[in-house]
Amino acid sequence: MSLTNKGKSKDKKVRTKKSAGREWFDAILFAVVAATLIRGLFIEAYVIPTGSMEKTLLVGDYLFVSKVNYGARMPITPVSFPFAHHTMPITGTKAYWEGIQWDYRRLPGLGEVKRNDVVVFNFPMDADAPLSRPVDKRENYIKRCLAIGGDTIQIKDARVYLNNKPAEVPVFGEKYYYVKSDGTDFNPQAIEDLNIEAQRSSADEYIFNMTAADAEIIKGWANVKSVNPYIRPLNEFDSQIFPHNPSIKWNADNFGPLIVPKEGWTVKLDSSNYSVYERAISVYEGNKIERVGNDILINGKKTNSYTFKMNYYWMMGDNRDNSLDSRYWGFVPDDHIVGKALFVWMSWNTKGTFFDKIRWSRLLGGIH
Repeated sequence: MSLTNKGKSKDKKVRTKKSAGREWFDAILFAVVAATLIRGLFIEAYVIPTGSMEKTLLVGDYLFVSKVNYGARMPITPVSFPFAHHTMPITGTKAYWEGIQWDYRRLPGLGEVKRNDVVVFNFPMDADAPLSRPVDKRENYIKRCLAIGGDTIQIKDARVYLNNKPAEVPVFGEKYYYVKSDGTDFNPQAIEDLNIEAQRSSADEYIFNMTAADAEIIKGWANVKSVNPYIRPLNEFDSQIFPHNPSIKWNADNFGPLIVPKEGWTVKLDSSNYSVYERAISVYEGNKIERVGNDILINGKKTNSYTFKMNYYWMMGDNRDNSLDSRYWGFVPDDHIVGKALFVWMSWNTKGTFFDKIRWSRLLGGIH
């Protein structure tokens, strides 16, 4: 004889309600993960700290930079503190751990870096001691891409030439001009209205940092006798200029020609170009290169050529006489590219008055 229960039994699952603290933790964790993915794969905000791109970009401009245009770069240093680039904001300590380093990889993008794109990239010289940061933790810079891999770039009397043809001149690019007056002072308000950086060099001579359009306006002032661009002479050696070789007499206004390396391009190495390509071959592509007498050795083997593994770019600021750019430190490797600058979403003028702190005319403006 068997016994059965006539009543129906039900399994009861008891759900424990999350505490308020747990709900907050989950929400914050989700927000951090979502924001990290958006910043890493799609779009990220940056601010302009210096005037090297004046007047195309102004100090205090807040930009959105696309990771999609060139393809998002996968993390090279994956273990890092969220939203901190390379340094913790309060302690100043490193915001990343170098114990894990991944190879350089990039997702497919909408296109490639093009000439005249305004590009955010990691500063290549941060590879050097004492900083010696990983590629993706090097300082962020923003410049205009003047030349891509395979291009021949040259600067003649401050004019850039690409593949023996004059390059496009940035509309809002600035340069130093010598301005000579008739001895009477300039109206400070007129200079301020044009947003020109001016300094006096003598009783009747000034140095104005301005655009070509501004220079034409200044020429029309009644007390102006002459306006001439400041250009360093041909064959004047500047030790600060890449490749820092006294036998190559280049300066910021007369430079080159040189060929920008391209993936798969084989360069014939000799004493005339060794210093030009040495850093790219050694620091950026991880080879040991040295000169022993008249011989060039790469990874201990005598050679007279090298085939590049990456594309490289030549970056310059629109504010040509006030920009630390490729003229000073050379090529930017492909693995240093962060993204393309899209538009200004906010512009903050620290020198403005209460009502002029925000540059309203720049909001949501595209970058050209």
